Amino acid sequence: MPIRYPNPRSRFVAEASFHTCFDSVQVSTNLRERAAVVVLDELHKYPKWKGFLKGFFDMYGPRVRVIVTGSSRLDIARRGGESLMGRYFPFRMHSWSVAECVRTAVPREAVQPPVPIPQADWCALLDHGGFPEPFLKRDVRFTRRWRSLRLDQLTKVDVRDVAQLQDLGSMEVLAQILSERSASQIVYSNLSREIAVAVDTVRRWVDLLVRLHFGFLVRPWFANVAKALRKEPKWFLRDWSGIEDLGARAETFVGCHLLKAVEGWTDLGLGQFDLRYVRDKLKREVDFLVVRDRKPWFLVEVKASEAGLSDALEYFQSQTRARHAFQAVMNRAFVNADCFERAEPVVVPVQTLLSQLI
Repeated sequence: MPIRYPNPRSRFVAEASFHTCFDSVQVSTNLRERAAVVVLDELHKYPKWKGFLKGFFDMYGPRVRVIVTGSSRLDIARRGGESLMGRYFPFRMHSWSVAECVRTAVPREAVQPPVPIPQADWCALLDHGGFPEPFLKRDVRFTRRWRSLRLDQLTKVDVRDVAQLQDLGSMEVLAQILSERSASQIVYSNLSREIAVAVDTVRRWVDLLVRLHFGFLVRPWFANVAKALRKEPKWFLRDWSGIEDLGARAETFVGCHLLKAVEGWTDLGLGQFDLRYVRDKLKREVDFLVVRDRKPWFLVEVKASEAGLSDALEYFQSQTRARHAFQAVMNRAFVNADCFERAEPVVVPVQTLLSQLI
């Protein structure tokens, strides 16, 4: 349960209650078929959460399974202070995905068989995004208000609490600019001139927005690619529902799913995965490259509507030696065929490809 401290007295009461809870926890000594499960949500709002969690685990660890959940600030807060090394495995959480609409079991392999997504769920993902409240509510007015409040909360509350920034106005301007430039390359010097702050400051602020899960960066892959770019990352929003440009929305939608897949596979111990893009100085580009154990695995070029197969796919597949190359089309109907059985560049429906991920 979230702990809030409206005044010093309530904070004292909350801390006393927390310690009382800790002292009164009783784990049965009787033989159990399954270990007891303890769920602690928003634990980082308790000031001494690390010490509590360490003590709790050391005392009850062999007899219970502990799940600790929280916002992105939990990941930031755990970076300092008392170490919890060896006591936990982190799992990065993402918004709802196509694959979760058709299956909920934890995958044992990276690639799953394709399954058609219900049309209502597909439309809800596209129009309302993958965050739980708007996805489940499926109301346009609610989604608009929720999206506006999320940006306001992030720029005026979360940023201030985490980083204690003085120039919140400029940070808010930066967030507004980035909210309109999903699926675009970031040029820090240009952003610096637009909001009149130093380049290093822009880099720190973008990194902060990434850590607060406002968006994410995809960096270029340059190994074994002639004349490849080595600098500018591409910026993507975590919420694709408010993007007006159909091409940028499609690329962001697929990018969010691919990021969830590579981080999920890595967290599950299925290998070391990474998400990149490829582009050379001749402006040939493929939107995404999934890297598995430091080797290119598959390329994905995203199209909002039906189009001819991109020449860049075949070129970069030969350059990177990726096993697969997909041109994923948003408006193409689901096909019940395994994308990963094809080695040559192939046009595939986005629904089919994403249903095989996480």
